[in-house]
Amino acid sequence: MPGMRLQSRKNKDEAEKPFWISFTDLMTAMMVLFLLTMTISLLIVTRAISEGVSQRDKDIKEIMESIMVVAKDFPGIEIHGTKINFGERAKFETDSHQLTQVQARYLREFLPKVLQVAKSDIGNKWIKRIIIEGYADKRGTYLHNLNLSIQRSERVLCVLLANPEKGESPLSAEDRLLITKLFLVGGLSFNSVKDSLEASRRIELKLEFLEVGEKHPETNISLDSDQICPLD
Repeated sequence: MPGMRLQSRKNKDEAEKPFWISFTDLMTAMMVLFLLTMTISLLIVTRAISEGVSQRDKDIKEIMESIMVVAKDFPGIEIHGTKINFGERAKFETDSHQLTQVQARYLREFLPKVLQVAKSDIGNKWIKRIIIEGYADKRGTYLHNLNLSIQRSERVLCVLLANPEKGESPLSAEDRLLITKLFLVGGLSFNSVKDSLEASRRIELKLEFLEVGEKHPETNISLDSDQICPLD
């Protein structure tokens, strides 16, 4: 009968309503739980990254402070941020990339101290590379001075990598191998010109550090048994 069918449909609808309401509430609750979980996860990751960056900054400061302590025994060497300036200790003559025997010996005495810091746990963890930056004064053409500044950087490497029988106070094989893995050369023409022409003809070391989570670049360099400087 029509009245019974209407009553039956009404009862069926009323019986189904609680199910769909509960299912909707369940989906809403799951969505809220998902968003809450994602928010907490993001906060944890963000906090971990922030703490990692903070620790990295502290470690880099400690590394540079260790180098500053070493530099106190080598008058003329100055530390500015993450750069090491040799000043008069590695000043070049006009249009020359040559270093005197005294300058070469000074570099071979100082750089192993820097390498000791690089080989320490904290240094090995963060130091990515050390760039030798050569500079030229403002005289001459751009390309000539750029080539000259690169040669000055290369000259420093030649001094450091000189074979024991060819150089005074040579570096150990271990230190020379580490230099081939860490050190790069760079040349700057007219950049960071000093007050005088003499002070502009110089070299500096710039330390670069790994970012949080970054790994050391893969290197497969062997130490040549006969290091010959191409500048000679």
